[in-house]
Amino acid sequence: MVSVPSAIRRDIGQLLIGSLPGKSVTPEMRSLARDFSLGGIIFFARNIEAPEQVAELSHDVQALASSLPLWVSVDQEGGRVARLKAPFTVWPPMATLGRSGDEALARRFAKALATELRAVGITLDYAPVLDIHTNPKNPIIGDRALAEDADGVARLGSAIIQTLQSNGVAACGKHFPGHGDTSVDSHLDLPLIEHPPDRIRRVELVPFREAIKAGVAFIMTAHVFVPSLDEEKPATLSRRIVQGMLRDELGFPGVILSDDLEMKAIAKTYAVPDAAVQAIAAGCDGLLICSGDVDVQAATLEALVRAVEQDVIPYKRLEDALNRNRAAKERFLTAPVAMNQRAQLRHVLGCDEHQRIVDEMSRFV
Repeated sequence: MVSVPSAIRRDIGQLLIGSLPGKSVTPEMRSLARDFSLGGIIFFARNIEAPEQVAELSHDVQALASSLPLWVSVDQEGGRVARLKAPFTVWPPMATLGRSGDEALARRFAKALATELRAVGITLDYAPVLDIHTNPKNPIIGDRALAEDADGVARLGSAIIQTLQSNGVAACGKHFPGHGDTSVDSHLDLPLIEHPPDRIRRVELVPFREAIKAGVAFIMTAHVFVPSLDEEKPATLSRRIVQGMLRDELGFPGVILSDDLEMKAIAKTYAVPDAAVQAIAAGCDGLLICSGDVDVQAATLEALVRAVEQDVIPYKRLEDALNRNRAAKERFLTAPVAMNQRAQLRHVLGCDEHQRIVDEMSRFV
């Protein structure tokens, strides 16, 4: 058994992007942050009341930091996946950009989106979706996808990534190795993808290759079962897919993040702490746990400590994950996030300039 130094035990918290049950930082989360140096927090609708409150909550989340700043993150794609509602700009679904084929419009959208996120202290957006809408019966992707062809998704996705990141918001391409051709919602069950490896490399991986060339900071795994790539484990927990394909074959140098480990595609079979250990061992560098249950988050971090002690997660694997997380934060979080003052927020959020972009996108709904 390996003895985990107290400093490393604390640093294991960097692997977690956790969640809050409500609109403020709870005493339980403050306690967890005293024990572990947390990687970040993801916001959901339950955490959001008004722009000023979001900015204040972002500030309170950053106050949990010890050695490194926290990611303040959100799913703000546009369309039906948008946690920030009016008076934030209400963006159309990303399929509108695919129908427009307009890369310049995609860049204008991404710049406006980044401006609004930064105004309330959000530094990481789980966007863009890089799945290809090849299955019209897909219940979870649909118009979240940029296009129905790989090249269209790759071109517009790369434009969004470059623009978000040049405007101070880390981007996260999702869901690797592709969730576009599924007929099951992974929030409810484990989708099956029956394509052979050559088809996956020829189609599904194209947008991810281009996202890597564009310098995307994060890539999120999909909770899908692809037996042609791994006959036993879903993608998030598969070393063949995460380490073998995304890290080694595609050469992705950034942070590999699991999708929410409490989604039923995983949680029906694996307890969250066990899934977390398997995901990190497989090559993930970070974990999303999204229900707001701090006890589950604490149990997961304790399980990761034990896994390192027992060499289930090799120490070198832990070091690699921590180094990648640190590098991403050094890239995007070196300067304090300058949030807009309350009086300025209403001039930024949902402003006329951003509404004109909405109007142009809406021509292609």
